[in-house]
Amino acid sequence: MKKNAILLSVLAALLVSAVSCSDNKLNVYNWSYYTPPSVIEKFEKEYNVRVVIDEYASNEEMYTKLKSGSTGYDIVFPSQDYVSIMIRQDMFEKIDKTLIPNLRNIDPVVLQKTTYDSDMEYSVPYYWGAAGILVNTGKVPNFERSWSIFGRGDLRGRMTMLDDLREVMGDALVHLGFSVNTHNPAEINAAKDLINNQWKPNLTKFDAESFGKGYANGEFWVVQGYAEVVYEEIIGDDQLMRDTVYFIPPEGGPGYIDSMCILRGAKHKELAHKFIDFIHRPEIYAEFCDFFGFPATANIPARQYIEGPTWYQAEDIVNTELKFDLGEALELYNDAWFNSIRAGD
Repeated sequence: MKKNAILLSVLAALLVSAVSCSDNKLNVYNWSYYTPPSVIEKFEKEYNVRVVIDEYASNEEMYTKLKSGSTGYDIVFPSQDYVSIMIRQDMFEKIDKTLIPNLRNIDPVVLQKTTYDSDMEYSVPYYWGAAGILVNTGKVPNFERSWSIFGRGDLRGRMTMLDDLREVMGDALVHLGFSVNTHNPAEINAAKDLINNQWKPNLTKFDAESFGKGYANGEFWVVQGYAEVVYEEIIGDDQLMRDTVYFIPPEGGPGYIDSMCILRGAKHKELAHKFIDFIHRPEIYAEFCDFFGFPATANIPARQYIEGPTWYQAEDIVNTELKFDLGEALELYNDAWFNSIRAGD
């Protein structure tokens, strides 16, 4: 009997150990092309854990998946408008700032913009940036640095814009002289008409997933998107690297602050806090930025560690406007996007 008891105790201990080892991981849900492998490998090695990454192409995709019941993720990286929505819907755990000493490295200028959570109760800024336009100058030698490029009929079938209603609608609104956060139905309709009548006829498609590959293989000559996505695809093609120009139109456009948030019910909250703190170590944040050619917009000490070239400078995004939660006015945007611009696609 005693032998059996001892055997059972040993088996129980082994079972607990096995479960503990198998659960020694962090489940990350992040944007595509947004998590440098070298940074993940260093975190895994330092904390003897495994990081499992799942990716999404838009805030809408991420939000819909989480609201439909997908569980198991620990950290998610929503943009500012969805941070405020998800805070209101109690989808996040509170941040224990005592576990993240590297919060002191975050630029106060960025925090001033996070009016939805400037005390970082639920979100920690990851990156402040903006989508822009990439042009293959070997195919398009002459162009205006403006959203009006998508109105060029001579480039029909060679251009894409993001499959993201706030981005594309925001581009049109700014081009017309309006706010990306307007609630004015007439202004929203004007943006819808601009997209439908002048931009959409020239686009191959709205695409948030494969525009980088399409640009790299020569299918597209002009794309609206994120610099890091395209440059990651064309590194190694010296001619295309030389021919590619990336710019954020001086007229402005939608900007974003993506943040790290711990999801309500996360199973690995302590490890999630360690991950956030790890990201904001200056040398690690600089490595993240160098991998993508980013300026270190959110972390001040990291700027002295940046080694590589950046595809744009922090001052290039000064004229951009953050997209905020539109409240009930979102229905006006949804109607313009899904029932008109994307109707029938």
